[in-house]
Amino acid sequence: MTTTAPPPAHALDVSERGPAAQGSRHDEVVVALSPAFGGFFTRTIVDVPHGSVLRELFAGIEEEGASLRVIRVTHSADLAIVAFAGAKLSGSGIGVGVLSRGTTVIHQRDLPRLSNLELFPQAPLLDLETFRAIGRNAARYAKGETPQPVPVRNDFMARPRWQAKAALLHNKEMEFVRSGKPVELEVAIGR
Repeated sequence: MTTTAPPPAHALDVSERGPAAQGSRHDEVVVALSPAFGGFFTRTIVDVPHGSVLRELFAGIEEEGASLRVIRVTHSADLAIVAFAGAKLSGSGIGVGVLSRGTTVIHQRDLPRLSNLELFPQAPLLDLETFRAIGRNAARYAKGETPQPVPVRNDFMARPRWQAKAALLHNKEMEFVRSGKPVELEVAIGR
């Protein structure tokens, strides 16, 4: 079995700025993070640094000329709830939810909570190129476009191979869930 080295870490500094407000920019994408993302957890389920994940998501959004904001959803570690909270606060109605383990979804505020625009459920298969493409598509949705879905890899063995670790990570993340409204974040990513 060949192993590859994890990508270089981009230092991540996340600080809370207060309650997240409703956005007013029509080109805005809100990136909504789960309770322990970039805090207790600093890497995805396959050891991709959270700083690198956000760096690529942000780059994809910025490449398309859209604006972005980052919030933390503290009242749930459920991906649909995290992403939907971001979409509801976004000026464009588009949010990207990201769990600590890397599972990601692009959501739209006028869809039912358990629906989405694009879902990326196999976190072990998400690489930095995919995160950048997710950012690009989120920005395109925010601008009113209808992009082609981000191509994703599929591995029928990913679920059985990673399910136990994913369950442990989810249980640990649940320890950071607390009542309250989403909070606005200031994010700094080093080189």
